[in-house]
Amino acid sequence: MLVKFTCSVVTRILFILVSLIGVWRVTWVKNNNLYWFLTILYLPLVAEMILTLKRRKGKDYKWFSPAILFFLISIIPTIWILELHHQHNKSNDTKCNRLDSSDSIQAFLHEWRNFTNGTVNPQDPLKFLSSVCANDWILALQQILLILLIVGKWLLPIAGGVTRDEMSQLLLIFVGMAADILEFISETLSDVKEESPHFVYIILAVWTWSMLQFPLHFSVVNSRTEEISTQEDSLLSQHRTDIWNIAESLFLQDGPFFIVRLTVMMRFSVYHQMLVFFTMKNLLVVMLNIYRLWVICIDFRS
Repeated sequence: MLVKFTCSVVTRILFILVSLIGVWRVTWVKNNNLYWFLTILYLPLVAEMILTLKRRKGKDYKWFSPAILFFLISIIPTIWILELHHQHNKSNDTKCNRLDSSDSIQAFLHEWRNFTNGTVNPQDPLKFLSSVCANDWILALQQILLILLIVGKWLLPIAGGVTRDEMSQLLLIFVGMAADILEFISETLSDVKEESPHFVYIILAVWTWSMLQFPLHFSVVNSRTEEISTQEDSLLSQHRTDIWNIAESLFLQDGPFFIVRLTVMMRFSVYHQMLVFFTMKNLLVVMLNIYRLWVICIDFRS
């Protein structure tokens, strides 16, 4: 009981800390303390923690995770603000510490050691950290967000009716989704031309839409429930897991990703190797899922 309580509290504290870092970054780049009011978005997460600890002893729900949903609500607006600010101020992001290579990382660490040893002019540590390029800051927040979603779900006490095998499957699915989502948001935004800011909104909207996969856990359904439901005549009752996986891919991830990437290629005439590869990958997954749905329907009728 103590372990479950500790894991529940620690996970939500980590959620709040990462979101707080995002809010601090927003107030810094915007130079406006009014953005601290974004911390109001933490209230649903705190209320959910209190209710979950009181009523469910820290256990998560089987099909849905309110903690992950409220964490996304608290941090996604900050990433939107940072990304839009960066897109409108790329010209001012020339004199900064880049972290895109081993040499740049070593140079940054060397400057940090000099700062901590007092061999450079005294300055605010937060100001030193803010010297990192905006694109690296945003990418780091996105990476930490996705990693924390996976680790947080792992730490949260398992809900009743969910086996450890199902939880391990869900975590592996999360890892695959996170890799594709991170590549989509980081690479596709870099292909958008500066004169088309509306495409930035579209990409961020699709990225936000895809993040809804993490609070929903229909992709791993208790197999015993499906075995019992095989006596029923409903297609959905017999193949709910497969159908949800197909719908999740078609409408929340690979389908929207394919449309956006194909539009970027046609609109901006961008055809570099990685964009073409991932566009073909999304198209192939969409086709395979449609084929899978057709197979399920044919088998059900027979």
